[in-house]
Amino acid sequence: MASHKILVIDDSSVIRSMVRDMLPKGNFEVLEAKDGLQGFNLIRQERPNLIMLDFLLPKMSGWEVFQQIQASPELQTIPLVLMSGRKEEVTEKLQEPFEFFEFVQKPFDQRQLIEAIKTAMAKSKRRPAGVPAPAPVAAAVSAEAGADVQALNEKIARMQAEIDGLKKQVSQILAFIKQKLK
Repeated sequence: MASHKILVIDDSSVIRSMVRDMLPKGNFEVLEAKDGLQGFNLIRQERPNLIMLDFLLPKMSGWEVFQQIQASPELQTIPLVLMSGRKEEVTEKLQEPFEFFEFVQKPFDQRQLIEAIKTAMAKSKRRPAGVPAPAPVAAAVSAEAGADVQALNEKIARMQAEIDGLKKQVSQILAFIKQKLK
């Protein structure tokens, strides 16, 4: 019987499998979530002994999941390892040194994973009950930043439509070439 529940929240099945394979066999029950919303629901339902959280996630970002965890006194005591391929994404929102959670940079090896878990557990024990969430570097997302995000989302939608159109044209050209080669 597994003595510890570890929840791995990452949109990459490769990362989730890699973490499961790197943990000592028999000691851990690994729960997996492929997006932030599913992950946060599992945190509330399962109360894992450790959370490994990717910072960039669909549906609910890792940053939003982190904020929800920190807003809940009973959840903020769960040891937390934040994961990202770009540390600057994390430090943009949270200043170092990371006092109550650990950070591990992707890609990581087994030694780095185990060390991050041990450090996260030690840091969580030092946390006094009911400590408020650390203040983000930028106090709040301004209306201007929200407008920037909206503009970028619109640009992405236009680019996706253009890509879809180009894919259609390429398939039409291929069909034409195949027809001429017959």
